[in-house]
Amino acid sequence: MQRSIATRIRSTGLALVLLALLVYLVSNPGRANLYGHYVWQADAWLHGRFAIPFPVAEGAVTNDRYLDVIPIPGSPGYGLIPYPPLPAILLLPAVAIFGLAADAGLLALALGAVSVGLAWRLVRRLVTDRRAALLATLFFSFGTGAWYAAARGSTWFEAHVVALACTLLAITLSLDAERSESPRRLDPRQVAAGFLLGLAALARLPTIFGLPFLLLVGGGRSPFRRGAAAALGAAVPLLFLLAYNLASSGAPFQPGYESLYRTETPALPAFHHPDWAIEDPRYLPQNLLIMLAEPPTIRLECGLRFFDPDCPTISPDPLGMSLPLTSPAYLLALPLLVGIRRDRLLAGAFLAIAAIAAVDLMHFSQGWVQFGYRFSNDWAPFALVPVTLALARPDARRIGVVLVAASIAVNAWGSLWGALRGW
Repeated sequence: MQRSIATRIRSTGLALVLLALLVYLVSNPGRANLYGHYVWQADAWLHGRFAIPFPVAEGAVTNDRYLDVIPIPGSPGYGLIPYPPLPAILLLPAVAIFGLAADAGLLALALGAVSVGLAWRLVRRLVTDRRAALLATLFFSFGTGAWYAAARGSTWFEAHVVALACTLLAITLSLDAERSESPRRLDPRQVAAGFLLGLAALARLPTIFGLPFLLLVGGGRSPFRRGAAAALGAAVPLLFLLAYNLASSGAPFQPGYESLYRTETPALPAFHHPDWAIEDPRYLPQNLLIMLAEPPTIRLECGLRFFDPDCPTISPDPLGMSLPLTSPAYLLALPLLVGIRRDRLLAGAFLAIAAIAAVDLMHFSQGWVQFGYRFSNDWAPFALVPVTLALARPDARRIGVVLVAASIAVNAWGSLWGALRGW
């Protein structure tokens, strides 16, 4: 009986992965991907250097239109990419074979589909209700920014996809460690969970602020033991990142972001505050409006031309769009806030969401150009915990189905626009 249930669970997970692979592939049929920073970075390493040739305006593969490449003073024709290196590391085998023609978007697509299977594994740890688990997985896969990121697969979205996979694994391992209550002082699964969250930060730095979850959830009978084990694991990739930054830029903390801040923000006058820092609490009000209330662009003069790329009646705002509009099923998590004082799992999830979101919201950029609010991918795996628990409540099933369906419909519309606009 147990074997039959386990087989059915694995079969459902595989079916979800294949469904996601098909949907993500169809969402970007031309595999349009204008930015391949990580391909250039992997190629530079294979040639024994950190700097990439830049700007390259001629040849089969060019990068002269690339944003976020920092020219190197005294080394004309070369530039540094400031991003954490994990996506480029994963691309090394493909770049070794195909060179600069390697398709980074295919990695994002495949890893995005695998993350659907990882999400299924995670939610099955949380609830026994198969219907709730299926709804939660469908929401994560097609009702959040995970769909758009995997389908587009360009530089910034690829980083999110890599971080999502690592974070989902980290949460699952911590739940396994929580169940086992290993007598060891430092549970090896909790160490591994911390290591995976540290790996996620090698793709998206803000994810490391999800550590409060591992402080409250996992192997170890006290927050100190859980936290110590997770910190030990996370220290390995974080120390590697510091060493990498030092070797590539001469500083343990990547200085290139400050340079980008000074050159990018003037392009958007409303967001240009030259006297503010790159991470500044004064950004919170304007960025909260983007995350919670930014509407789509409506052009009544276009009539009922909903999918006319030249004059659409309604289209996504490339600056970002409200999460309650694009992923309304996240609202299911809000009633569970009342239980965080007596539930370590909920408390850890909400603390991780709050910590990561606060760091993102203080950042000068909120993810231009995008559909929805792509920074939500940084904390989406933690938000999957309360959403799943909410969907398992009998009083939330009907509204849960409606909100998940609405989330999927809106993200299908957004993915279509991404393909039409080439975002």
